[in-house]
Order: sequence, then C-alpha cells, then structure tokens
Amino acid sequence: MRRRREDPGWLGGAPPPRWARLAPAVALVVLVCAQRATPGDIELGYFLAGLPPVAAFAYGAAGTAVFAGIVLVILGLPQLGIAHARGSDLATVAAICLLSVVVAWVRKQRDAQLVSVRTVSEAAQLAVLPPVPERVGAVRCAGLYRAAQRGTLVGDDLYDVRVGPFGVRAVVGDVQGHGLAAVGTVASLLGAFREGVLDDAELTAVAARLDRRLLADAAAESVAHAELFATAVLLEFPPGLDVVRIVSCGHPPPLLLRNSAVSEPEVDPGPPLGLGLAGPTPATPAEFPVRPGDRLLLYTDGVTEARDRAGHFYPLAARVPVLATDPAGLARAVWRDLQTFSGGGPRDDVALLVLSLDEEPDEEPGGDPDGEPGGGGAR
Repeated sequence: MRRRREDPGWLGGAPPPRWARLAPAVALVVLVCAQRATPGDIELGYFLAGLPPVAAFAYGAAGTAVFAGIVLVILGLPQLGIAHARGSDLATVAAICLLSVVVAWVRKQRDAQLVSVRTVSEAAQLAVLPPVPERVGAVRCAGLYRAAQRGTLVGDDLYDVRVGPFGVRAVVGDVQGHGLAAVGTVASLLGAFREGVLDDAELTAVAARLDRRLLADAAAESVAHAELFATAVLLEFPPGLDVVRIVSCGHPPPLLLRNSAVSEPEVDPGPPLGLGLAGPTPATPAEFPVRPGDRLLLYTDGVTEARDRAGHFYPLAARVPVLATDPAGLARAVWRDLQTFSGGGPRDDVALLVLSLDEEPDEEPGGDPDGEPGGGGAR
C-alpha cells in the first residue's frame, strides 16, 4: 500500500477550494444588492474595500486586480448609487487594493516555493524508507507507516523487507527520539540492514552490524544526537524451509496469527542497539515453523502504547483475531481500530508489517487505508 501523503492544505500550497474563490464574488453581489435595498442614509458600500484582501487569498495578482478594479469603479462612480467615495477615502481604498495585489503575488510565489520544497522533501524521505512491495521472494508483505509529526513521511520507526542469498529478511525498529531528529539514525540502520542481507550468513551477524553502525555513529563528532539508540526485531525466512528465525534487540517479538489463534513466539530479548551491551552476537535467534496461511504481525510501540481516554493501553493481541477477517487487510484494519480506540490516532509513530509465505491466498491488496490507491508498500 502507498504511504499516506498528508494534504498540505489551502494555506500550505494546495489550490484554494472552490468556496474560497466564489466567496469574493458572492460578497460583492450581496453587498451591492444590500446597498440597493437600504435607505440612502445607510452606507454599506465601504464594506466593498474588504473584498480585494479576501480575494488575495484565493486568486493570483491578476484576479485580485480585477476585483480591486471593480471595487474602485463601484466606489468611485456616484452614478451607480452604491457609494460616494471622494478624495482621501477613495485614495485609501485604492491603497488597500494595491496592497492586496502585492499580497496575492507574494502568496503565489510562496505557494510555488512550498510545493517545490515539499516535493523534494517527499522524494528524499521516500528514498530513505521506500514502500514495501506486495511480494519479496517467497514472502507476501503488507505494511503501514504513520509518522506522528505532521507533514512528514518518515519518523523514528523503520521497517524493510529484502531478499538475499540467505533468504528473505525483514526488520522493524524504533529509534529513540521523535520526528526528523531521528531520521538520520533510521537511514543508517536501514543502510546497514540492506548490506547485511547480502553479506551476512547469520541473522545475528546482521543484528551485530546494526549495533556497530549505531556505535560508530554515536562516536562520530558530526552526529548531533549521539545518545540515540534503537530497538529492533529481525526475521529471516531461509530458502526452501518453512521456518522463520527471529532475533530481538530490545523489541517485542511479532505476533503469530494461525487460523483464529494469536500467539507470541518465545524469543530471547537481547539488548537494544547502540548501547554497546550486545558484544559480537547481540541476541540468540529463535526458530519456529510456519505454515501456509500463517501471518506474522510486526509492530512498534506506537501501537501497543496508544491509550484511550480512560488511560488503557491498546490490546493488540486481543484485537488481532477480530480484525484478521477484515477484507481491507490486517494492517489497515489494525490502524483504523487504533484510530477509533485512541480517539483520532496515537501521538507516536506507528509501523505495522504483516508477513506470510507466498502460498497464502491473496489479501492485503494495495491501497491507502484512507482510500488512496497504491502498490504494496506503506506509509
């Protein structure tokens, strides 16, 4: 599924809504009709001076100039019977109109710059954390990512699924910190993971590589947040074997959904990455058989630490059997249920990754949980 891209909003560079473009014209007609219908000693025409500033928020310089010209004509021609502006009053309205045209021009330039910056920012963030495809090797994938910081596609959570000479490997992690400050650490971990998928024969060696990467980054003088560490869980589907190997580095293990039963595999919890506590082998891998139809749900603490209004944590394991039959797919069903439970969505980043062997019937089709079509990755 494609990651959600937040609407930048009308004042953030997006085209103005239709009502905003119609509002100045409607107000112009209403004021003119109201002035015609009122006694001559009641002056409403001067309210027309407020229309060019309003138009500046919805139109460019040319459109605002048209409204400004109409207002000046109505106020400056007493024959029309709308207003009787003279001398300094008309000059004041003319100055307002001129400033409105300048504001409209500046706004259009700013909007164009915001669109350009946003496009470059989204491209850079998608390069760090690209969408997960629907299938990687013999494993089907469905992911969902929601960053807590508004307007961003990448936060402090990470996930990836890659195929290499030693099978299909996946990682889900959570970097200490929030928002853009942790994106550099996310990029480092993902880069090290992708190298390990190709080079390291053992899953523990991949975890050790991630740990060394964070320790090296923390020791570098150029790193602004050297105190950052991360938790992660790594999975491996060896080629030709119906088993999964799991290594936990301070991160909760995945949930195994088999038929309607949910269980949590027993995995030795290793220390988090980047603290220098792991040594050459950060954790002991656990190995479990998997069957066609089994689904493994990996998640970050943004899911399990979400609270409702009463302060209760989200019961993920209890909700998964109910949500597993949702035709929209497990990841999207969990997200929507989480939004309802927490009253609009959690305040932390959320990452969900559903993995299953290729023999499983097709499900989790592409598409944003909010209705946006897309491929197999998420955000």
